[in-house]
Amino acid sequence: MSDEQQSVEPAQTSDMVEAPVETAPESDPRTHRFECRSCGYVYDPEEGVKKVGIEAGTAFEDLDPLSFRCPVCRSKVAAFRDIGPRTKASGFEENLNFGLGVNRMTPGQKNVLIFGGLALAFAFFLSLYSLR
Repeated sequence: MSDEQQSVEPAQTSDMVEAPVETAPESDPRTHRFECRSCGYVYDPEEGVKKVGIEAGTAFEDLDPLSFRCPVCRSKVAAFRDIGPRTKASGFEENLNFGLGVNRMTPGQKNVLIFGGLALAFAFFLSLYSLR
């Protein structure tokens, strides 16, 4: 009976041990991008705005709220909303688990997928001419 107890105990202890919960690291709000709600312009601190002389690496919070305007539509700072870091997947958090994995892609990855698929389809279309 002692053998049975030994074999049962590890199973019970493994059920009780919980896997560590992985939490996403908190991103620095100074690296977040901001989108103008009027025209859709996205201010990225990594790029800055060369048109108005804002250097790369300038956080949105460091911009002067009285003098900074959207370079496209001239809206004030209050018209901008935080859309998170560049590496964050777009969309609502509750919708990210649906689809074929596309919802977890960043906008840049989606562009590569879309335009890569179009280029591949165009190449297949051109290859039809070689069937003669």
